[in-house]
Amino acid sequence: MSGSVRVVIADDQALVRAGFRAILETAGGVEVVAEAATGEEAVSATRRHQPDVVLLDIQMPRLDGLDAARQILATPFPPRVIMLTTFDLDEYLYESMRAGASGFLLKDTPREQLITAVRTVAAGDALLSSQVAHRLIERFVASEPERRSSTRDLGGSLSPREADVWRAMARGLTNAEIAGELFVSESTVKTHVARVLSKLGVRDRLQAVIAAYETGLVRASQGKRTR
Repeated sequence: MSGSVRVVIADDQALVRAGFRAILETAGGVEVVAEAATGEEAVSATRRHQPDVVLLDIQMPRLDGLDAARQILATPFPPRVIMLTTFDLDEYLYESMRAGASGFLLKDTPREQLITAVRTVAAGDALLSSQVAHRLIERFVASEPERRSSTRDLGGSLSPREADVWRAMARGLTNAEIAGELFVSESTVKTHVARVLSKLGVRDRLQAVIAAYETGLVRASQGKRTR
């Protein structure tokens, strides 16, 4: 994408906002266009400034982060949302991802990881590298099997190769890793990924991973990538 990545930082702690602003504004190519101290302010700031990325605390006063995320992501041209947390609030984080968030970060995330995360989601990708993200998906989809099969009816819309790519995405593989595993070029994988996202009607890879678990394409034990 061209130009600076426009970011809104939403957290009820002024020191957290100031720290994140300092990190992002010294990174280059990132502009913090607004800060918000409540969920309501986060929604308002998003509508006013139309950022590319919103860093959103999951525990916010007056309107919690989950409801704020739902409102933000329901706007006509929604930004990417990264949820922020200090705690292991699995259910809230999982529901945030179901609502359309592109991932989450702990508030003590190292500087370079924060910058990379913002740039990654701004470019249209999702934060899939975290083992915690996969743990969340596995735990809640596996514990609520009634969600599967009723959420999306693929109706055979994916080709066999697209289904292979989808399975690999659900394991957290990058495009380069998928290309190596399937013996195709990376550009071919990118084409397949775009088609998978379009046919599933999802915004990014994280939503595609959730769909893979919900439809039963992969099971919890299959989603763990090996190293």
